[in-house]
Amino acid sequence: MKDVILQLVMAFVGSLGFAMLFRLRQSLWVSASLGGVVCWGGYLLVMYFSNGQIFISGLAASALAAVYADFLAARKRAPVPLFLIPSVVPLIPGSTLYYTMSAAVQGNTEEVSHYGSLTLQYALSIAGGICIVWTILSIFRRYYVLRTNRLK
Repeated sequence: MKDVILQLVMAFVGSLGFAMLFRLRQSLWVSASLGGVVCWGGYLLVMYFSNGQIFISGLAASALAAVYADFLAARKRAPVPLFLIPSVVPLIPGSTLYYTMSAAVQGNTEEVSHYGSLTLQYALSIAGGICIVWTILSIFRRYYVLRTNRLK
């Protein structure tokens, strides 16, 4: 349990660092950083229940981050990327990318294949989760606009 709490605290700190790096207003720092906690918490939860399925966990976590960012952007009247980018920072596959490059430099093709596959799964799951949520939200928004225009 201590490990999970430490991971969530570090997700907050990492997201806060990126919120500062992207020069968000100070009033948005906590909201943007909580997105990283929500995202990483969702990742850990789905990872636990999916028996370590990286792609499914990353997909669900990035989708959760996209929903969180969209909700917060509407509530705070700010652009979605201000909340989305810091929220998905904990999902960035830094270690697997490092190990892929390290193995490539050493000429170890077996490890390059293994870590490269993991890195690709992480990257595709992040992009896929965000795209799925944005597509669904776009469809709902268009439907809402068409429906309100017909009622007038």
